[in-house]
Amino acid sequence: MIETEHPFVISVGIDEVWGYVKDINKWAELFPGCRSCQIIDDNNSKWLIKVGAGGMVKTVNVLVHVARWDAPGRVDFQFKLESEPVVGSGSYIATRNSDTETQVRLQVSVEGSGQMAPMWEAMSRPLLPQMARSFGGKLKAEIEGAAGVVLVPRPSMFHAFGQWLRRLWQTLFGSGSNK
Repeated sequence: MIETEHPFVISVGIDEVWGYVKDINKWAELFPGCRSCQIIDDNNSKWLIKVGAGGMVKTVNVLVHVARWDAPGRVDFQFKLESEPVVGSGSYIATRNSDTETQVRLQVSVEGSGQMAPMWEAMSRPLLPQMARSFGGKLKAEIEGAAGVVLVPRPSMFHAFGQWLRRLWQTLFGSGSNK
């Protein structure tokens, strides 16, 4: 079994994050390689995903079952590939940091069985963390973008050092305008 966890912070309140997360179609739109999502019912869907590792590219049908919708902080799900002996599970766990910030953890595990298990697990080992990071980054960007969050870039270390040096100079020698 291969497992990964990806934590990140979304600069939006938890209720607004849930407004986005509660729609499984939106998950599928952001999932790396997802070509389509067919909703079967409130808890079940079928995703068509193109997966690539090295020179191998394969398109797979994935049955996704949401076992628990627990607004606004948790979604537990299971998935299985239709034509391959691969199953998995995961969780979306969100906690409120403040009115304008939500801590999110994505947890995912994949397990292969049968003769192809070593191949699936070897392929999944480097891909799973990358997919979790990619999905998490897209989810964060999409929710913050929809909420109109404008991130102010942090000054570089060089810029911060220059500002500190300027303040030190002014403290030691004055502002230089003693005319």
